[in-house]
Amino acid sequence: MHDWENHEVAGINRMPARACLLPYDDTESARTYERLASPYFSLLNGVWKFQYLQNPAFVDENFVRPDFDASAWGDIPVPSHWQMHGYGRPHYTNVIYPFTVNPPHVPTDNPTGCYRREFTVPPSWKGRKVCLRFEGVDSAFYVWVNGTKVGFSKGSRLAAEFDITAQVLPGTNTLAVEVFQWSDGTYLEDQDMWWLSGIFRDIYLVAQPQVDIFDAFVKTDLDASYKNGTLTVDAVLANDRRTEAKKHSLTATLLDRDGAVVAEVKKEAAIPGSGTTNVALTMPVKAPSKWTAESPYLYTLLLTLTDSRGTVLAVKPVRTGFRKVEIRNANVLVNGRPIMVRGVNRHDSHPDKGRAVSYDDMKLDLLIMKRHNVNAVRTSHYPNDPKFYDLCDELGLFVMCECDLETHGFSYDEGKNPSMWPAWEHLCVDRMQRMVEARKNHPCIFSWSLGNESGFGCNHEAMYRWAKQRDTTRPVHYEGASRPGLMKREKGEPWQRERACSDIASAMYPHPDTWKKWAQADDTGWPFILCEYAHAMGNGPGVFREYWELFWSQKNMQGAFVWEWCDHGITRHTADGTTWYAYGGDFGDEPNDSNFVCDGLVFPDRTPSPGLLEFKKWIEPVLVEAVNVCKGKIRITNRYDHIGLAHLAVDWTLAEDGVPLQGGALPTLDLASRESTDLIVPFKKPQLTPGTEYFLTVRFTLAQDTPWAKAGHEIAHCQLAVPFPAVAAAPVAKPARAHSALSLTQSKTAIAVHGDDFAIDFDPVFGRIARWQFAGRDLIVPNFGPRLNFWRAAIDNDAHWSLWEHALHAQWKKARLNQMQHHTVDCSAKKDGAAVVVTVRSRIAPPVLFIGFDAEYRYTIAPDGTVKLAVSGTPRSTCAVQPPPESRNWAEVMPHLPRIGLELRMPKELQAVDWYGHGPGECYVDTKAANPVGRYRAAVASLCTPYVFPQENGNREEARWTALSDPRGAGLLVAGHPHLNFSAHVYTTEDFDKARHTYDLVPRDFLTVHLDYKQCGVGSGSCGPATFEQYRIKSEPFAFTLSFAPFDTAQATPDAVYRRLRSQR
Repeated sequence: MHDWENHEVAGINRMPARACLLPYDDTESARTYERLASPYFSLLNGVWKFQYLQNPAFVDENFVRPDFDASAWGDIPVPSHWQMHGYGRPHYTNVIYPFTVNPPHVPTDNPTGCYRREFTVPPSWKGRKVCLRFEGVDSAFYVWVNGTKVGFSKGSRLAAEFDITAQVLPGTNTLAVEVFQWSDGTYLEDQDMWWLSGIFRDIYLVAQPQVDIFDAFVKTDLDASYKNGTLTVDAVLANDRRTEAKKHSLTATLLDRDGAVVAEVKKEAAIPGSGTTNVALTMPVKAPSKWTAESPYLYTLLLTLTDSRGTVLAVKPVRTGFRKVEIRNANVLVNGRPIMVRGVNRHDSHPDKGRAVSYDDMKLDLLIMKRHNVNAVRTSHYPNDPKFYDLCDELGLFVMCECDLETHGFSYDEGKNPSMWPAWEHLCVDRMQRMVEARKNHPCIFSWSLGNESGFGCNHEAMYRWAKQRDTTRPVHYEGASRPGLMKREKGEPWQRERACSDIASAMYPHPDTWKKWAQADDTGWPFILCEYAHAMGNGPGVFREYWELFWSQKNMQGAFVWEWCDHGITRHTADGTTWYAYGGDFGDEPNDSNFVCDGLVFPDRTPSPGLLEFKKWIEPVLVEAVNVCKGKIRITNRYDHIGLAHLAVDWTLAEDGVPLQGGALPTLDLASRESTDLIVPFKKPQLTPGTEYFLTVRFTLAQDTPWAKAGHEIAHCQLAVPFPAVAAAPVAKPARAHSALSLTQSKTAIAVHGDDFAIDFDPVFGRIARWQFAGRDLIVPNFGPRLNFWRAAIDNDAHWSLWEHALHAQWKKARLNQMQHHTVDCSAKKDGAAVVVTVRSRIAPPVLFIGFDAEYRYTIAPDGTVKLAVSGTPRSTCAVQPPPESRNWAEVMPHLPRIGLELRMPKELQAVDWYGHGPGECYVDTKAANPVGRYRAAVASLCTPYVFPQENGNREEARWTALSDPRGAGLLVAGHPHLNFSAHVYTTEDFDKARHTYDLVPRDFLTVHLDYKQCGVGSGSCGPATFEQYRIKSEPFAFTLSFAPFDTAQATPDAVYRRLRSQR
């Protein structure tokens, strides 16, 4: 049986797992932590020779020999994935395996990559132990040095280290690696991501002394008052000599951030020949600075090994931080205080590199997270590169470190999953051991995780037992144990087995009401942290308010991790060089799960999505509430876990109809975490204007630079409506100039209303405006005036791919809301005083079915060219027998609606958009918190959000008015009564519905403008709760009014036009 499909083999000749501690000659170089500052480190990254073959049988066994001629081979960068360089193809699946499931066997079509390179062993390494370490190889590999087989390993995202001392020679050496795309380990690596292969993380050599600090576990503890600390070092000293190493000494020196010695302890030890000995060092530390995600204070621990003569054999540095993690009173405590996990799930992903991410790539992700108030990362669903944890230690993020284990493609029924097979226990435990041992010294890691979506079985129990025995300082998480336990408890069934394998209650995507029910019923002391929620696929998620209000209301709830951080799109280019992002199926990869791989808070190029901005708002660490806002009294609550607010500058603005009137700075707030205080914002009551809105906005920004953002970066903001008492409206002013009387002409096929500088022609047959001109310029595309529309282009969270009857898109499609037809019942026009009133009655209904709306449009046209449009509609079934109210037969009963609003087409020259409402970004009824009410201006193109999979986008919520204008400043203003939603695109709704990639969208020579009364919220129904009921649009009678006013900025600004319209109501 081949090693790569033999589940009894986890590795061959692999060294025991351990933390990677690099040796330095002196303390000065050790304190740099720079790998290249060690003369005993050699990085083997770079260009390697590479050959790609379809099966291991085709490999020339001589390729491992030093004298083998590989000049005809191609070149490949290491680290990388070979699929990203033209060998094979990327393949995406979420749950399913992309081959026949027959464990431990793998397909005959098992692409194999052969790698070769030379490396040099310097003379200074003579007499030292040379170790070869791979940080990540997907999925299994053999390694040879100078033609001699060294070993074999599985576990793609886990380090594999080999002792190659016996194989290396002084000078030039040959390294050969054979990598298999598929192995029996693949059955344990069914994560939701691209299948990508090769040496994708660092590979390097380390020359250790023959008597060495083989490993060390550095632990910190705090006393009962969390003031004073204790640092312990459990070290393993190894002796590769045959004779005993006597009177060697291990010294632990703790340095603070400035390099001053804080504490030091030394212990003598003897290490048997060809053996090891354990050394424990303990040092008390008085009042150390503590490590938290908000104040990541790091110490440097120098471990120095000397021989009997006092000669330094190695100095090995370890970053450490004083922090204590414990579970008490149903809370995870860090340094004695409950934390609130404002987290994200993160895959390694780059649009050009796949999972072969660089230090800079990882740092960019973490900087963006910190700037958006994220404080925690779940390494879904495997351990990350070691440098990732270094960055989290430095920048300050809590990490749930997850094992490289997922068997999602198997059943979860008893006995049907590898996690339940005793013969696979050693493979599962091996993965847990290698993860924990390599990363155990990182203070950022607050919890281990047994893996993801692997059912629950005896192998999880073994993993848990080992982890708790090895590391008593951290809890262990596994959703596959806790959620079934919660569900069993709800049913009154036995559940202690599951409860014993997760220290944290966890679940994926429960409705907030369900999560609340489970948490309130728990009496076991579990802290409740969702490992996945708020599925961030496409437009959305629209669930943050409900979850976060719940988290803060329940004492045993401690936040959650959003799924997920980034879209995994792969960069592609059209023939003309336009960039687009590929997803499942775009490489001919079958079977696949399409664009389900694009479900992140940032786009593939790391542009923040509207969803990330909304998330930042809901997790911001400062809460502002109104106490008596008309008198400036507000309440500030510090929602940080550990630190105060003294590092934040506070400023305020009072705005009138979106225009700032007053502003200033508030004193620095010295407010402890989770404490509140009331204060007065010292604005003066303005001279009130009838109908005017006032908003108070308070902003919290960094007062000084930090390692992750510059001074002035906004941490939090809050906008409060200031409901000053209403004042009586002044008499309506007479127009500056008198307007001529309107002319009205009618025929069977035309109704014409003309004024001094405008003309509006109606088509009474089709019941809509056919032409609308102002000052000789068209305001609409001929024959495309406002018309009721109930459809929106499907968003991912409408679950447009699903046939499940509860999926929103399935309901709407079944009701044929995308095929609504407009039948004109009648159209009439008459003069009403100085105005002309045009009334259109219509039936708007889909083909085939009985459902539809009886609608009316009432246009009141004034001599100055303004148009007041009152729209109403009533759902009515034309079925001879009226269906019962509880019916869910969409042929007879209208479901809830995607939107209610008007759609029209306008000339493409109207490229500038001004509005007063929520902005500046895209927002919907359930995603508007991040966008305060204000005055904004943007180009039409910038209103579009370029989701990887095109869909409904670009809405602006609760606009009081919006105006589109051409470069000369002429255009059309639309005002709500009191609000409207709007969007403007160079694409139609049908374009978005049909497109599968951004390159499918071809700009039209007109604008499609939506003026909505309501639009359904976006929810998170792609995987999780669909749009909550309060954000849905019930099928019931509706009525709304909009006012339209042509304008020219040479005569009046949009704001002045709006004030005139408001005064005329």
